[in-house]
Amino acid sequence: MDYVITPPAIPAVVVAGSENLFPLHRVYCVGRNYADHAIEMGHDPSREDPFFFKKSPDNLLASSNQDGGNIFPYPSESQDVHYEIELVVALSDGGSQIPVDKALDHIWGFAVGIDMTRRDLQAEAKKTGRPWDTAKAFDHSAPIGRLHPISETGIMNTGRIWLALNGDIRQDGNLNQLIWKIPELISYLSQLFTLKTGDLIFTGTPSGVGPVMKGDVLVGGIDGISGIKVTVS
Repeated sequence: MDYVITPPAIPAVVVAGSENLFPLHRVYCVGRNYADHAIEMGHDPSREDPFFFKKSPDNLLASSNQDGGNIFPYPSESQDVHYEIELVVALSDGGSQIPVDKALDHIWGFAVGIDMTRRDLQAEAKKTGRPWDTAKAFDHSAPIGRLHPISETGIMNTGRIWLALNGDIRQDGNLNQLIWKIPELISYLSQLFTLKTGDLIFTGTPSGVGPVMKGDVLVGGIDGISGIKVTVS
């Protein structure tokens, strides 16, 4: 049976050290998963149940060269776009009701990502009780570096995570500060959704988020994996 129109290309992320591609299925993001970021956003930093939102796989802005560089076009309908550096987890397979002690078995690897947010649209959505899609799931809203297999990185439960804006460090934390750890996130998500091969999880951001302007350069990294560089245009 043939498709009635040509299917779009499958979104993918380049694997570090090769030209192989990791195909994408869905993109989950967890909110307020570092206590200091929860505080700066005006929320209680206690260990409440995690909450999630989604981006579309074709929202990703995958690095096009070895230094992780790419161009982020400033989105329309916003005057206040913010950066949020994050560790991204890529799943090799999925399932539902995954036990915490089995969650690491489902990880293919890790990358650095940036959750770009139309903060003004998010604030309006919060005020009116509407979904966050226009604030979070817009075109190019998820810059991502190259993926590294877990066989090379280990489980990534500690290590510096940082972001610089025009050479000035703005975010500087450690993966050991995650409120909900990676195995817990996978297990919790699998109770809400049937996870699949190619799913990504953006695991949250430390404090120091802030706005970007056209011409700004963002450089970020996490110990042990390739960094990311994004120029705002």
